[in-house]
Amino acid sequence: MNSEGTAAPTATGVVVVELPLGDAAATFNLEKAVCSHGLFMMAPNHWDPQSKTLQRPLRLNLDPHHEDHEASLMVQISHPLHALRLCVYGTNSLSTQHQHYLLDQVRRMLRLSDEENSRIRDFQEVHEEAKNRGFGRVFRSPTLFEDMVKCILLCNCQWSRTLSMAKALCELQLELQLPLSNESLANAANKTISGCQTVETSQFVPKTPAGKESKKNPGVRKSSINLANRFAEVKETEENANLERSVQISDCFQPLEGKEVSSCTKIGNFPSPRELVSLDEKFLAKRCNLGYRAGRIMNLAREIVDGRVRLRELEDICGTLSLPEYDKLAEKLKVIDGFGPFTCANVLMCMGFYHVIPTDSETIRHLEQVHAKSSMIRTVQRDVEVIYGKYAPFQFLAYWLEVWQFYEEWFGKLSEMSPSDYKLITAANMRPKRNGKNKRIKLSVADI
Repeated sequence: MNSEGTAAPTATGVVVVELPLGDAAATFNLEKAVCSHGLFMMAPNHWDPQSKTLQRPLRLNLDPHHEDHEASLMVQISHPLHALRLCVYGTNSLSTQHQHYLLDQVRRMLRLSDEENSRIRDFQEVHEEAKNRGFGRVFRSPTLFEDMVKCILLCNCQWSRTLSMAKALCELQLELQLPLSNESLANAANKTISGCQTVETSQFVPKTPAGKESKKNPGVRKSSINLANRFAEVKETEENANLERSVQISDCFQPLEGKEVSSCTKIGNFPSPRELVSLDEKFLAKRCNLGYRAGRIMNLAREIVDGRVRLRELEDICGTLSLPEYDKLAEKLKVIDGFGPFTCANVLMCMGFYHVIPTDSETIRHLEQVHAKSSMIRTVQRDVEVIYGKYAPFQFLAYWLEVWQFYEEWFGKLSEMSPSDYKLITAANMRPKRNGKNKRIKLSVADI
């Protein structure tokens, strides 16, 4: 597979980078590759159903010790012909190194590698329906850290809260990048970026309440007090924040054809470990409604920054994705606070291991509704192995294809769903009616 990308400047503030698909070109479908797992619905990802493009910020450097690490640019990914097209907004040029980092993140999200292409073919050889549907790539994040945190957010809560926590973290990341004064905010807001209309100052105001209670807590570190003061400087009130909280990420995005993506989006990138360790845990918990998860996320960020958890080393261990490598990685993950069996299995799935199915109450519901199999937490792992064992080492892919199909039977094609309706995908909305008939959930007018 040709891994080299080519870049070309276009209009002011936009650089187009092409990523050849090589051997994958004949079967690759961006819509299917992106809209294949709930991770695509979580901020800062934004799938636009009309233009069939993926939009999100990406970092210019993945080295946490590099000065460019906190710098991000908005990227819109489309799929014309036999290559992916990346429209990178907010810049007139990209260095070869910056292009390299951007392309690496896109390859990771879409699982574009010779090894992954080979594994998809192997899976589809034993699963005819997957081949017919073009299923095999499961969307993931541009970095392992983002995957790890999002797997923590998936635990023990409703899907709507998972979505809101991810969004709040990205809003917080944007707030951390804001200028420190109203004057500088106004100056930044009045600039016209890459053809966008002038940005209103209110677009920079955080859309979720700041953790003002941290000022009153004697145990709160100075960093969180300073951050709270910064929010006060832009005159945010909780009333206004609550009124604005329902604003969708898509408000600042525009379709690809005929329009540029706005660089003045109301949401930032997913925060990096270094950005998170500067915060106070109690402030983070309150600000992003994380609850106990804040401690686990902060501990993970600290261990990464301090070098006790080495993400590159974890990904390098994957190698041939053998069972011994899985066991080695699982042992390393289990010692991290908050990484129980479900979270570990999800992270390892994101890393490319498909032979273990992450099981929870959703799995139990699926087995009952699709396979008429009564199961419980202590037996569900054994039950899924009996049902999906014949697809080894791709048990998860076979299971997830069923789950995704089941969701679409209830809610329609998920790639055509409005982001405002993502929160409707809950177990409560998938309960069979007493008359035995399943009624498709009514979605927003935007979806019709």
